Amino acid sequence: MTRELRTPADVRSACENDDLVMWAAQGLRPGARAWAAGGAVVAACPDISRGDRLAVRGRPRDAAPLVRHALAELGPSYRPLGEAELIRQVAAAVDGLRAGPSFSWMSLTELRHDAGENGVDGVGWLDGAEAEITALLAADAPDAYAVPGGVGVRRWAGLRDGDRLAAVAADAWSAPDVGLLAGVATRAPCRGRGLAERVCRWVSGRLIDTYGRAALMVDDDNPAAIRVYERIGYRRRQVMTSSVTA
Repeated sequence: MTRELRTPADVRSACENDDLVMWAAQGLRPGARAWAAGGAVVAACPDISRGDRLAVRGRPRDAAPLVRHALAELGPSYRPLGEAELIRQVAAAVDGLRAGPSFSWMSLTELRHDAGENGVDGVGWLDGAEAEITALLAADAPDAYAVPGGVGVRRWAGLRDGDRLAAVAADAWSAPDVGLLAGVATRAPCRGRGLAERVCRWVSGRLIDTYGRAALMVDDDNPAAIRVYERIGYRRRQVMTSSVTA
C-alpha cells in the first residue's frame, strides 16, 4: 500500500535518514512530496540543482511501482535518481523510463583533520562579489550548475590571491538537514595550489554547522576533485539519474 509522507520526520523514518532522500525532500517545503510503499521510499522537489528531482531508495520490486505512482502524480519532468543498480532495475521495469548517466553522490558529517589537510585561512563568505564570481565561472567553470542569482543558490565563499578572486564554492539547493556544496571553481592560473580544497573544506564546515551534514555531486571522470573531497572526509557512492522518454 502506497502512503504519502506528510512530515519531514515521516520521511526520515521511512528512508532511515538517507542523505540523498532527505536532500530531495527539501524539508517537504511547498511543492515537495514523498511516498513510501513496502521497502521503498521516494522524495521529490521541483527546481533543485536546476531540475525536478525524484530520489529513490529501497528494494527494486517495491521501488518500481512507487516511481510509477510518483511520476503519475508529479509529471514527466521529474528525473528519478538513486543508487546506480537500483535505477537500472527501476528503469528496466517502468515503461518510458530510461536510465541516464551515473555520477557520484558524496556526503559528510565530520571533517577529517588528519594528514593531507589544507588550512582554511583567508576563506570567507563573499558579499557583493556576484560579478567577480560570474566572471570566474564563465572563464574557468562554464558548466557549473550553481551561478550567482540562480534559484536556490544561497551564498558564496571564496579565497583571494592578492586582489583577484582565486577560488569559490557555493551553498546551493540545501535542505534543512543536508547542506549542498556546489559551484566549486578555481581560476586557471591558480590551480595546483590547493585553493579549491581550502574553500571546500571551509564551506563544508559551515554546511555541517548549519544543516548537520554536507553533500555534493561530482562526475566520476573527475578523479582529482574526488580525491580532494575524500581528503576532506566525504564518503562516496555511485548514483544514477533517469528520465522519462517522449
